[in-house]
Amino acid sequence: MTAQPDSETDAALVDHLARAGDAHAFEALYRRHGERLYATAVRLTRDGDTAADLVHDAWVRGVESLERFEKRSSFRTWITGILINCYREHERMRRREYDQMYDEISVDDQLDSASSAPLEAGQIDRLDLEAAIAALPRGFRQVLVLHDIEGFTHEEIAEMLGLVPGTSKSQLARARQRVREMLVTGVPRDIP
Repeated sequence: MTAQPDSETDAALVDHLARAGDAHAFEALYRRHGERLYATAVRLTRDGDTAADLVHDAWVRGVESLERFEKRSSFRTWITGILINCYREHERMRRREYDQMYDEISVDDQLDSASSAPLEAGQIDRLDLEAAIAALPRGFRQVLVLHDIEGFTHEEIAEMLGLVPGTSKSQLARARQRVREMLVTGVPRDIP
């Protein structure tokens, strides 16, 4: 490899890693995406140790399945999708009952546009916001974290979670509405 791994594109690094098992390419990808992947996992799981385990599993699965990375989306979207799948498997094993929230939400739900606008960071306490996000049902929390915090589009979220973009939009609007309600009425601080 002639270029420095940190200066190469994700696609070039993935190619080096897939073809030759290049450890430098993996390290560059990990430095580029590892921290945000971990932050996403912590917000989803609300537990640093579980998040670290899930991120490790996502990287292992990602490296093992590089040949299936079709580059239709960014590497970040793809590896985050793998993380989401690891998180889902963890939740299924932990609860033995998959949350049917996606089936219960109608894409046609009418929501007040004021209640679905992005949250204004300067008007709220960060600890209250984190507690409100942690108190959301899993599906709402996933979409809110992926869209409002991580910056993924509804199309990318739909691809990661196996939804249609309209369901992602509906869940985001409902998540924002619930967060606002909690910030007004009081945020539960003892989240399991």
